[in-house]
Amino acid sequence: MREINREISEAMQSGKTMVVKKLVENALSDGIPASEILSDGLLSGMDIIAAKFTANEIFIPEVLIAARAMNAATTMLKSHLTESGVQPIGKAIIGTVRGDLHDIGKNLVRMMLEGKGIDVIDMGVDVAPEKFLETYQIEKPDLICLSTLLTTTMPEMKNTIDAFKTADVDDVIFMIGGAPVNEHFRESIGADIYAPDAGTAAEAAKQAIFASKEKKTS
Repeated sequence: MREINREISEAMQSGKTMVVKKLVENALSDGIPASEILSDGLLSGMDIIAAKFTANEIFIPEVLIAARAMNAATTMLKSHLTESGVQPIGKAIIGTVRGDLHDIGKNLVRMMLEGKGIDVIDMGVDVAPEKFLETYQIEKPDLICLSTLLTTTMPEMKNTIDAFKTADVDDVIFMIGGAPVNEHFRESIGADIYAPDAGTAAEAAKQAIFASKEKKTS
């Protein structure tokens, strides 16, 4: 790894947004491809953040400031990545289910997904099953991520999955998460993936997208 990419990674992990932006600017000026800055500097740094978060070595505030630094850098790189034909590894829709207005967990997962190179459409909170279905039919994502913090809104996860079944949409991957959710509940409602934390969710999403694409091309 080039030294400047290592510096970008370390500065991003520390949440030093202005330093990251300057380093990215310098790297681009030196002719380093935007795709390399993204993969070796930013995405590798977010992998470290995700691993530390999963291991309880860092907590939500550290993740948020690192994600803010990464978002600033990816905004700078976006036009360069488009010009060079770099594409996201996949697309996901994420939202907190109907009746629940909590979004911290959802936002963390979104940031971690983006840190894996996944294009994320954030639908916000209190999202009805019909809205998830409508957005899916427009965007055709690889993955739908459902979040909740309330036991009272857990049934809305099943309602959302059932809405897709009713519409004969059966080629979508559902991932669920949130404080009251567990593996047994995942199995009971027919979801595909349960993730106990944001770091695990991001890695599981990446693997699921790769597996799905491989299945479709085989």
